[in-house]
Amino acid sequence: MAKAVKTIGVLTSGGDAPGMNAAIRAVVRTAIHQGLKVKGIMRGYAGLLSEEIVDMDSTSVSDIMHRGGTILYTARCMEFTTPEGQEQGAEICRKHGIDGIVVIGGDGSFRGAGKLAALGVNTIGVPGTIDLDIACSEYTIGFDTAVNTAMEAIDKVRDTSTSHERCSIIEVMGRNAGFIALWCGFANGAEDVLLPERYDGNEQALINRIIDNRKRGKKHNIIINAEGIGHSTSMARRIEAATGIETRATILGYMQRGGTPTCKDRVYASIMGAKAAMLLAEGKSNRVVAYKNGAYVDFDIQEALSMKKDIPEDQYEIFKMLVR
Repeated sequence: MAKAVKTIGVLTSGGDAPGMNAAIRAVVRTAIHQGLKVKGIMRGYAGLLSEEIVDMDSTSVSDIMHRGGTILYTARCMEFTTPEGQEQGAEICRKHGIDGIVVIGGDGSFRGAGKLAALGVNTIGVPGTIDLDIACSEYTIGFDTAVNTAMEAIDKVRDTSTSHERCSIIEVMGRNAGFIALWCGFANGAEDVLLPERYDGNEQALINRIIDNRKRGKKHNIIINAEGIGHSTSMARRIEAATGIETRATILGYMQRGGTPTCKDRVYASIMGAKAAMLLAEGKSNRVVAYKNGAYVDFDIQEALSMKKDIPEDQYEIFKMLVR
């Protein structure tokens, strides 16, 4: 039976992602429209355990859509991975009259949300991560902005790489997922892309392709290296030693998490945040909002966490076909 909810909390957890503020805004204003009270929980689960909880109204989320990061701040919290920390979190929710929580974050955040749901706090997850590695959803908040940021940076590196006739190893984020790397491989016309899901560690084959490209008259090589493979600087040194071609590594790093969210990240995040608040208003719990097959849907948290996600093989094959 659906549990009546009167006051909900909203928190952001794990790595920040552009568009999180749009989701927060949507949660707050949709909940108020549904007749609910809203409390902001600062610094994720760590802030919940330290009771950093503030009242929120419509004006609390004014003029935040264009801002990267999260106005609620975020943190990682090892204490909340323990049964004791989870029990304490649920008790704090009861103390502050919080019947339900919207958790905006990645799979680790969803595991915490599932634990709260099991302890009687209605909980809905919203996928917020630039890595696009939430298996139940074809979209995650922040990916579109991050991949566009990386694309623009790689375009700039290409200019100087061409001027100096270099090979450039450009490392992008994504944790153990290669989606940012693959998309940049397409968008930037890279000569090669190294994905955790596909790279076999055969560096000699990579070196041979670079040499062949130079023989065919290519003046530069752009190689997109995913964070899950890493070691771009040492890789660049080995490639230069083996080929005699000047090779530089560029690690884009945390710039990919910041910046003004794209239109897509603002719109999709807004819809997902609103859907999460509506699910709580309906008394639903232990769900994750997702975007699947052109529609906004929701899944059981445990079902969502059990799903697996891989690089689409047809996309990877098309990338290889386009490389010349």
